[in-house]
Formats: sequence, structure tokens, C-alpha cells
Amino acid sequence: MKSSQAWADAHIQSIRDLTPTVREFTIRPTQGAVPHGPGSHLQLEVLVDGQPQWRSYSLVGPAKGDVYRIAVKRLDSGRGGSRAMWQLAQGDRLRISEPQNHFPLAWDAPAYLLVAGGIGITPLVGMAQALAARGAPVRLCYAARDAGELAYASDLQACLGDALQTLTGRRIDLAAEVAALAPGAQMYVCGPAPMLDAARQAWADAGRPPADLRFETFGSSGHLAPQAFRVQIPRHRLDITVPADCSLLDALESAGVLTLSDCKRGECGLCAVDVLAVDGTIDHRDVFLSAYEKQANRRICACVSRVVGSVTLDSAWRPD
Repeated sequence: MKSSQAWADAHIQSIRDLTPTVREFTIRPTQGAVPHGPGSHLQLEVLVDGQPQWRSYSLVGPAKGDVYRIAVKRLDSGRGGSRAMWQLAQGDRLRISEPQNHFPLAWDAPAYLLVAGGIGITPLVGMAQALAARGAPVRLCYAARDAGELAYASDLQACLGDALQTLTGRRIDLAAEVAALAPGAQMYVCGPAPMLDAARQAWADAGRPPADLRFETFGSSGHLAPQAFRVQIPRHRLDITVPADCSLLDALESAGVLTLSDCKRGECGLCAVDVLAVDGTIDHRDVFLSAYEKQANRRICACVSRVVGSVTLDSAWRPD
């Protein structure tokens, strides 16, 4: 059950492949694009196995010519959203939300460090371009599995020059990058869960203010490989299995358990449900719960997090 927001009709204006696994879609809304700040994202309605589902994608750069740009990495082991997007063709129609921003860029920092892992580059493209245009001190570290997967590298090189560092097949030295930052600088990170954890640890070890670290996850990569797991909800007398290619949120809604949700990226926390017991391991993939909350295992963000084993959950439903 989604929070209310405005939705609009749109169509795919053009498609281009950026890398062997990343495809860019230019989307034209019927009523025209709405201006948005760096870090914004769209929600799209896609058909997965014939059923409408919603997926969030970061907007790449500002709105130009009444169109939006997003880039989608094909994940064959994912929940089907990327495969559904890759099946779209030029001219196909779809429904999109208005732009939203849970990852806004502040303009008053003395310096900026942007850190991207893989498809996590998408929200940082607009940030890098906007900061470079203002002449702000900015550095971007961009890691990918191989050089062929460095989407938007040429665009970023054009606006950042030597302030762009690309790495392939190795990790970013986050401790060194943080240590080199000026006092009061801010770091913006987008990438898989292990990268976010490492960034938060490096930031905390350096004694930097927590408010100066901003991050976003693409919600598809955790510490453990996705696999089916068992969920019991005593209040509803339910015992269900969440398939490897299905989110906990979608499984709950399919079983008739109404669960609030919004971003579906593990950021807003609206879909967090209470954990009564866990037999196994919770793979917390969100960036909403604190490290203490994740260790306590008393709540789970149903949109992105998973379980290895089984879990018993509560819900907000009451018979009265």
C-alpha cells in the first residue's frame, strides 16, 4: 500500500545502451517534465509476470527538453523490475510518479566527496555536474567491476577532469579519501550495501559529524545472495514463503497483509515491520535503520531486506 502521490502518463522517447548491462531510458511525460534537484528519483509502474509493480530509479542529471533520464542495470537474479524495463521499446507507454528527493544535495559545504559503486553513479552524475558548474571543490571516486561498466565516465571526465577517479576490480580507499577532506566537507555515497557500511565506518572512525555523510542505496545488493525464506505472521495466521526473486513487501501484500511503503529503496522506513523472532540471519539492505537497530533485529524494512532462514513478524493490523 503506497503513500499517496501524483502519477502521470508518459512514454519512452529513446533508449541507448551505456554498458553491456546498463541501459538508459529517456522518458517524456505527457504533461512535461517537472524541474528537480540533484539526487531526485522517479517511481515507475512496470509489469512483472503480468502484475503491476513499482520500482524507483534515480534521475540522471536535470530535466532537459521536458524529458527525464534514468539508467537501469539488468539484474537477472533480481526481482524482475530490471528485466521488465529492458523489455520496453521506444514509444511504449508507462506511468510515472512526480520526482521525489530523499537524497538532496546541500549547497553550503566547503568541499564535497562523491563516492559511487556500479549503477550507484546515477544520482551522482547530476550532483557532480551541478557542483562543477558552480566551481565548488568536488572529487568523485567511481568504482566498477571492469572498465566496460563505467557508465557516464566520459560525461564525468568532461566536467570534472582530474577530480574524477575511476577504479576497476578494486575497492576505494575510503579511509584515505575521508582523511584528505577539509573540515566541514560532506560525502555523498551511492552503491551496494557493503560499500555504504564501509563508508559509514570510515566516516565514524575519522570522527566526522554524522550529518555530513549522505547516502543512498539502489536497494538490490546486500551482503548475502537472495534465496527463498519462510515468514510467519501469527496475527494473520499466515505461514508463507518469500521466493528468491520476490521482495518481502510484495510477498506480504500478495498474502493480504497491508503494509505501508513509499520509496521501495530502503530509505524512508515506512515499510519497516516488527520482528518477533528470527531463526537464521536478517540481511539488512536498508539505509534507514541504525547500526544498533540492525544488530537488535527488532525491525526489518520489507521493501529491500531479506532473511536467510525464517522470521516471525507482527503487523499493524488489529481486529477492532
